Amino acid sequence: MMKRLVQCAVTLWLLWLGVNGATDQPDRPNIVIIVADDLGWNDVSFHGSNQIPTPNIDALAYDGIILNRHYVPPLCTPSRASLMTGKHPMNIGMQDHVILSDEPWGLGLDQKLMPEYFREAGYRTHLVGKWHLGFFRRAYTPTYRGFDSHFGYLGPYIDYWDHSLQMNETSARGLDMRRNTDVNYDANGTYATDLFNEEAVRIIDSHDRKQPLFLVLTHLAPHTGNEDDPMQAPEDEVAKFSYIQDPKRRTLAAMIARIDTGVGRIYRTLEGRNMLDNTIILFYADNGAPTLGVHANAGSNYPLRGQKESPWEGAVRGAALIWSRLLPRKGVVSNQWLHVSDWLPTLGHVAGINIPPTPTNPIDGQNQWSTLTTPAAIGRTVVMNNAHEEYSSYIKRGWKYVNGTLLEEFDGWLGQPSESDQLSEQEYYDRLIAPEAIGASMQLDRDSIGRVRSSASLQCTVEMESPCEPLKEACLFNIVDDPCERNNLAKQFPEVLQELEHDVDEYRKRGVEARKKPSDSRSDPARHNFTWTWWVDEMKPHPNPATSLQNLFQAFQNFMNMFVNLFHKLQSSLRP
Repeated sequence: MMKRLVQCAVTLWLLWLGVNGATDQPDRPNIVIIVADDLGWNDVSFHGSNQIPTPNIDALAYDGIILNRHYVPPLCTPSRASLMTGKHPMNIGMQDHVILSDEPWGLGLDQKLMPEYFREAGYRTHLVGKWHLGFFRRAYTPTYRGFDSHFGYLGPYIDYWDHSLQMNETSARGLDMRRNTDVNYDANGTYATDLFNEEAVRIIDSHDRKQPLFLVLTHLAPHTGNEDDPMQAPEDEVAKFSYIQDPKRRTLAAMIARIDTGVGRIYRTLEGRNMLDNTIILFYADNGAPTLGVHANAGSNYPLRGQKESPWEGAVRGAALIWSRLLPRKGVVSNQWLHVSDWLPTLGHVAGINIPPTPTNPIDGQNQWSTLTTPAAIGRTVVMNNAHEEYSSYIKRGWKYVNGTLLEEFDGWLGQPSESDQLSEQEYYDRLIAPEAIGASMQLDRDSIGRVRSSASLQCTVEMESPCEPLKEACLFNIVDDPCERNNLAKQFPEVLQELEHDVDEYRKRGVEARKKPSDSRSDPARHNFTWTWWVDEMKPHPNPATSLQNLFQAFQNFMNMFVNLFHKLQSSLRP
């Protein structure tokens, strides 16, 4: 009898070994990072608003972990630099500004980037969408910085349909769309968000599952396009949000909906390739929404104070979630302090990549995996948002220091949505579990969703007893009890204010001089076949006549495409 039991056990073990030995799943997890550009706190529905439903994003949130204290720099370039390096922007000279396409600077070549670490560990590394970390020299572009492939654009934004960028300052206009280092003309006329979603799906579909995947999808949406036509979305998508009265916010909803559709497609494609069990999906906003000012997109950070490019929570406390079947917890809201620089050491830890801080490579990010997997774990207690000439924003042990601001019009509680522009709770839930949404297969419980959603929604109950005027003097907030920054406690707690002010001064002293450089006329796309491309220190081979003629024809065709696109826009604007 015992002999037969042993034989049976051995047989079962061999069967198990055969099944598992035949699997082509890598030991290291697949990593998929999805970044939305200028997405507001209140522009996703998992924070409680029913105005802009994001059912696929929400499903990941309810089946994963909502990161309710996820901090990012208040601008695009600094935020991306921090993700890629695991460092604070002010420690690598990327703190104060975004890179304009005619400026000869970028993220320093002395910095080792996230895709380089992962590629060295055996990952296939891909970037889809926005780069915005410099391209004045070819060496600064994505496939020279650790990515095996890049499909997308190099600068700050593009037109959603013809993929051109027009500089506001000089009116220089050129195509900015590439596959690796080659200009891509074929994508003209395809909506950018759909284009990037399709590329992400294609990469997953064609991926060799024996090798781990590292995929970063950095959307254009819902950032505005060029100033001549900033808010762009397919008309059929806009029509789905007819209940939103403000036409600009209605278009914003359509722009976000296309991101949400892509999230669902990526999830389904991973599922179809049997990759979900070994995948981590991180979704977050690169910074808060710009409700007002340049590139305003009608986004809402409400009830948080302020907006993009300001010291307030609306600029630096971004919508974020992480989903994975590797996480022992799900359906929870994390109130641990996280900074975008933490993702390099955190995801590196899960992938078995050692990224120790050294004197020559002082990583600012902290490994937060234990805080994500264990509720009792204590992680970060300090968040440096920014410290430069115009404004400082710093958090320590739940206290927040604010000194200065960019524009006073950015300092209020902006973008409060109309109560009449909301779906009912039933309509929201129906969209969440609709057959085409990924929530339909997650067995989401409505009561549990309600509890999680309530926990993720901010309640601003503190009365404004002492207002903050940051251009006159520094302010202090208890950001745990007062997340909406309504009551300035600087006079009640002068010792705390002084301590935080001293910290900020020390950060500023240790900071690196900003790398920003003035514009360079040699970048003008009219000099480069009406395309934005690298223009410094590039050796150009002697042209042969056939290639020169081909380039001339392509430049003419590209110019005509842009002219036709502008003509159609003018026609549309003149229609009654």
